[in-house]
Amino acid sequence: MQNYLIAAGVLMILIGIAHSVIGEILIFRQLRAGAIVPLLAPPPLRERHLRILWANWHLTSMLGWGLAALLILIAVAPDPSSHALHVRIIAIATLAGSLLVLSATRGRHPGWFGLLVAAGLAWLGPSSA
Repeated sequence: MQNYLIAAGVLMILIGIAHSVIGEILIFRQLRAGAIVPLLAPPPLRERHLRILWANWHLTSMLGWGLAALLILIAVAPDPSSHALHVRIIAIATLAGSLLVLSATRGRHPGWFGLLVAAGLAWLGPSSA
């Protein structure tokens, strides 16, 4: 078992949970009209724009959970080193996401740092075999 990969996977699960829960509380809660999907779109958005924003918000968390599951499954695989390329791809994609958030928010959103740490842990995983 590779502890770096487990740590990266668990961190990505926590980031996804925080992303969805905090987004619901800070952004989408006041845009609801008694429905699960927010409907009260502030200008210049339309309701259909808000719906897809909400879906994409949570899609990001779900895809992160999928990557986390892959990292954890690879970590407990009989030969984790045979998946080094897959882990590197996940690490690079996570790093790219980190840099995107860092750039877009000028470093004011803490998500970039969590993603950077997860990318680093994933990158180190195959090296620790």
